[in-house]
Amino acid sequence: MSISVTAQPGVGAPAAAEHAEFRRRLLDGMATAIAERGFRESTIADVVRHARTSRRTFYEHFASKQDCFIALLREANAEMVRQIAAAVDPRAPWDTQVRQAIEAWIACAQSQPTLTLSWIREVPALGEESRQLQREALEAFIVLVETLTDTAELRAAGIRPPPRQFAIILLGGLRELIATTVEDGGSIGDITEVAVEATRAMLGPRT
Repeated sequence: MSISVTAQPGVGAPAAAEHAEFRRRLLDGMATAIAERGFRESTIADVVRHARTSRRTFYEHFASKQDCFIALLREANAEMVRQIAAAVDPRAPWDTQVRQAIEAWIACAQSQPTLTLSWIREVPALGEESRQLQREALEAFIVLVETLTDTAELRAAGIRPPPRQFAIILLGGLRELIATTVEDGGSIGDITEVAVEATRAMLGPRT
């Protein structure tokens, strides 16, 4: 996973680059540890072993294993939003744009199955910090939906950005569909067509 870190005031470029590199390695180490043992069974020792660094370095970047885990999920969610936005051609017919967005979303979920499972199984039990993470993720996707539906092609087709509550219903439904599919041992890719159809029905032109 590629991580970008803004340099802190007073920190030179070499030091900032080194800081960013160690943070990236720790986040990748957390991702690898979760893939091997799951979040609950993973330890900071696992993370630093995979990151090829030390506990001291870990605590220079993160206060706890949970802090590192939440940072990893936050970065993964931001990357998913970027990939979905990049996959949609705003000049394509509106129903094609819907398919492009859904297929990109599902591809991202499939590419990181352990993180997808972690969102479902681990995040709800992490307390207030995880609730904030969930709200941040939801807000990012609401903005994404608003942006993708506010184009000339969609306006010409009679489509406008949905109200906030409408977007929440759409996003919540799609996430729950992915969650139940994963928990039941199914393939995320198998829900592509129903997700596309449902999204088209919800976002399509109103009479």
